[in-house]
This record gives sequence, structure tokens and C-alpha cells, in this order.
Amino acid sequence: MAVRRRPLSVVAGAVALAALLLVGLPACSSGNDRLVVYSGRSEELIGPLLERFSDETGVKIDVRYGDSPELALLIDQEGDASPADVFISQNPGAVGFLDQQGRLKPLPPDVVRRVPAQDHAEDRTWVGLSGRVRVLVYNTELVSEDDLPRSVLDLTAEQYRGEVAVAPTNGSFIDFVTAMRSELGDDQAREWLEGMADNDSPTYANNNAIVAAVGRGEVPMGLVNHYYNLRAKAEDPGVPSENWYFPAEDDVGSLLIVTTASKLGTTDRDDDAEELVEFLLSEEAQRFFGEETFEYPLVEGVAPPSEVPKLAELSVTRVDLDELGSGLRATQDLIDESGLAE
Repeated sequence: MAVRRRPLSVVAGAVALAALLLVGLPACSSGNDRLVVYSGRSEELIGPLLERFSDETGVKIDVRYGDSPELALLIDQEGDASPADVFISQNPGAVGFLDQQGRLKPLPPDVVRRVPAQDHAEDRTWVGLSGRVRVLVYNTELVSEDDLPRSVLDLTAEQYRGEVAVAPTNGSFIDFVTAMRSELGDDQAREWLEGMADNDSPTYANNNAIVAAVGRGEVPMGLVNHYYNLRAKAEDPGVPSENWYFPAEDDVGSLLIVTTASKLGTTDRDDDAEELVEFLLSEEAQRFFGEETFEYPLVEGVAPPSEVPKLAELSVTRVDLDELGSGLRATQDLIDESGLAE
């Protein structure tokens, strides 16, 4: 596998930008007899596994769902009084923030070793559960494969004016831009963002909205995570949309973003928390990620969904979460200054 592992400075202080969004998060009622999970993954993507774990072990679970940065900020605000035992993060920045705040506890060595070294923290404060690759989804009735770009950097060209949808406030897009900053530098990242804004790139709230818009022909192409289009096609095989994985010569287009699980420093239910994380790394759960959510399982020996190329066939840029710093604020500033989010 042609892997370029780069330190990715993502997050931390900028999680506070989500503070106002905390209003309206559903309350998580719990007692001492329940394991409390704060999940940045939606109920659709993780709920069935949490229910299965509870059924198989008898451990009762309360779940609070929300955006990963919002939940990370909430945990930090709750401090030592936080009821959370386990944090499942959709985006690298949120878990990086909590790690920097000293809110996480190491997981057992035998648990984190179920995944490759690059997919867990050296200090064992997080472990990867599944992976998503950034792609360009395109409408096959509107775009010829011959017209697809060789690099994500090509999308600022005149031929793509108004044709490439982005979700500038979405966490995975922010992670992608932070990776671009790490790989290519701030100047080139700023130039790309401004070029996309100048090219009248349509903006949407999230990946799902982009995939739906591409499927109905509202916009020819869009930058998303790979599994959103696979889920759309599973629901309606007739949707004329396909994923384009950027070729090897692209240094930043195919970013691998890892979903993580962590044990909170305030938990007094260490055994149950560790058992849940271990379950999420079991063959049963890893097969769920591959077969039901169309993601890349991270445990060796569990096959990815048949609809995606194997990671060994792709040239991906991996996120090194051990190098998390204060990059998100600068990334969000770059996006804001570019005018792309307006």
C-alpha cells in the first residue's frame, strides 16, 4: 500500500466554536448501573452494535448522540462530573481535543493491538474502529470518466466552475483541509480554498446532502467520504452516481479518516468500557462496519465491502492522531477567509 503518513495538526481549542450548538442536545438519563456512551456517530451507524453488545453482555447502555466536536466540548465542560464512560468520535479533532485536555484514560494494550500501529494512539488513549476515504462522487449521466480530475487540486480549473459541491462546515471537509495544510502548506491550502470559492463551488451542509444532490443531477460532482454514495446506491441501485478515487499522483485527495473510541478519564466502569471497545473491534462488529455501513474495517483479516477497492490498491494519506495540535482553528479561519462557507 502506498501510504504517506503525515502528522496532522487538527483541533483542540477550536472545538469551543461549537459551544452555542450544544443547546438542544438530548439529555442522557443514566444511573450508576448503566454504561454511558457519548457518540459522535449517528444512531444509524453505531446504534445496532451498541444494542447487540448490551444484549450479549447484559451491560445496560445510555447513549447521547451529537456532533463529535459538540460532545467533546460538553465532556470538557462537565469536567470531573461528566457521566460519560466511553467517547466514540467521528472526527479526529474531537478526540484530539479531549486528549490534550487530559480527559482520556489508556486502553489495555491487548485491545489497541487489534489494529495496526498507525490506527491507535501510542499512549493508547484512542483506538481506530473504521476508516473512510475521501472521494469525488459524480453523476455518470452528466460527467464522463475522461473528464474526471487526476488531482483534487485540479478542481479549481475553469472547466469545473460551479460543478463541484463541498460541505465547508462539515468535520470531514475540515479534516481534509487540515491534511492539505500539513501536506502542502498553508499557502497552497489557502490558494485552493480561494480557487474553489472563486469557481462558485456549490456548498451543502454535509456529505449526505451532496450525494443526494449529485444523484438527482442538481450538481455534477462533490467531495465526500466514500461510504455515503455506497449507502445511497444500496437504497436505490438506479441512482446514477459513482465514487472516483483520486489516483496515486494526488498527494491529498484520498485522505483516510479514522473513527475512534476512547475511555473517559472520569469513568468508574473501566471493565465495561473496555469490554465495549473490545466488542467494537471484534470480527462481528468489524464485519458490520464493512457490510452495513460500507466502511473499511481496521482489524486485520476482516474484508472491506466488495464495492470498494482494497486499501492496498489505493494511495491514501493517513491521519496521525498522535500529532494532534491546534490546527483546526487555523483551518476554520482559512475556510472562513476564503469565502467558501458564505
